[in-house]
Amino acid sequence: MSTSKWVAVVTGVISLLLGVGYLLLVQLLDWRGDFQPAPMGLLLRFALQLGGWYSSNVL
Repeated sequence: MSTSKWVAVVTGVISLLLGVGYLLLVQLLDWRGDFQPAPMGLLLRFALQLGGWYSSNVL
């Protein structure tokens, strides 16, 4: 086999492994049950902390 064929085979195997891994990850996340978002108080506190970090480090 030439080098280009080996590259194509290896790329195909990697692609298949990534696809199967993604499907397994989705099944695992779906198996956990309904998604429950974080409480709004925690979200607001995180946003304020992130905003303070952004203004002190970027601006």
